[in-house]
Amino acid sequence: MSGVNEKRQAFRALHERGCFVIPNPFDMGSARWLQGLGFKALATTSSGAAWSYGFPDGRLSRDVMIEHIAEIAAASDVPVNADFLNGFADDPEDLIPNVVLCIEAGVAGLSIEDMGADGRLYDIELATTRIRAARKAIDDDGTGVILVARAEAFLVGHPDPLAEAVTRLERFAEAGADCLYAPGVTSREDIATIVKAVAPKPVNVLVSAPIGLTLADLAGLGVRRVSVGGGLARMAWAGVMRAGKDLAAGRFDALGDAASGRDLNRFFAADAERRGVCSTA
Repeated sequence: MSGVNEKRQAFRALHERGCFVIPNPFDMGSARWLQGLGFKALATTSSGAAWSYGFPDGRLSRDVMIEHIAEIAAASDVPVNADFLNGFADDPEDLIPNVVLCIEAGVAGLSIEDMGADGRLYDIELATTRIRAARKAIDDDGTGVILVARAEAFLVGHPDPLAEAVTRLERFAEAGADCLYAPGVTSREDIATIVKAVAPKPVNVLVSAPIGLTLADLAGLGVRRVSVGGGLARMAWAGVMRAGKDLAAGRFDALGDAASGRDLNRFFAADAERRGVCSTA
């Protein structure tokens, strides 16, 4: 795809039918590799980004996150959805200019959480007003960016997460969200309940660890897209942590599981040639 407008049109079309996987790269190289496998869209991961900068999830500044998102979007020939946390603002009016900045980073979609930086859910009225504000920012910009509204009830330990998530997602759908997302839902029954509650709007399901369901299973439940969050970043960190512990103990065994440098060089050389780009050195 040659331009951001084409990416945005293609991304919107992906949400209209079927079920697709939208994996989450954590840097430009992983973005290029994943799109090279044929994925039709990618999504950033706030946790993967934060860990790559040496911070816990949620601790990157707005400007650093925007820079990271822009890098992934620029490196990708396919649409990119931004994990934009709570939009780096509590107040709906403060959220609007931040959403505009995220749009200007070249994304085809962006998600907004209903949880503040303190890890608590916003009051449902405030959360709904925030989605309306994000909707207004996108509409005023005229870009057609997909707005994903997240309900974090499963992640914050709510006593009745399904009921709370459904109530919030229904409100967010009415407020103008294009796609609905309740990270942490894993059971077939709960997923089906969420899909039915917000139909015909598309639902994203997070699968960052095995949940006993295949992509075909999720498609059969009516799920439109499947992301993996920080799952790939955690896989990469698992290798670094395992090998690092070996090295610290004077052993080198874990390095035997490393990816082939020859294979990586071969892929990235061919990928750079296809793009017509030279080394940045």
